[in-house]
Amino acid sequence: MDARPVNPGHVLVIPKAHVAGLADLDEETGAHIFKVAMRIAHGVKHSGVKCEGVNLLLSDGKAAFQEIFHVHLHVIPRFKGDSLRISFGRQYESKTEEKELERIASKIRNV
Repeated sequence: MDARPVNPGHVLVIPKAHVAGLADLDEETGAHIFKVAMRIAHGVKHSGVKCEGVNLLLSDGKAAFQEIFHVHLHVIPRFKGDSLRISFGRQYESKTEEKELERIASKIRNV
């Protein structure tokens, strides 16, 4: 359970092995973290805790608001009117050209 929950039922999924960020996490452990988060999300939704939806949140790096440098995945129960705000800003409203999307995707694929 998160000691400073966004909403009641907020759970952290934390691997036992210390890894600071996603680049240090092996795929098997990453998959296991997500599987555990899925089970917890199901449990929260059916527990009687106020929950109309769930956010899974993993911050990787300072720019992504990571404060604790040990990989952990937040399972956050959500409901209409709660206090958590996630905003993508105005740039999210504009659509990127297909050619530019493919250029960026190619760079990512080729790593």
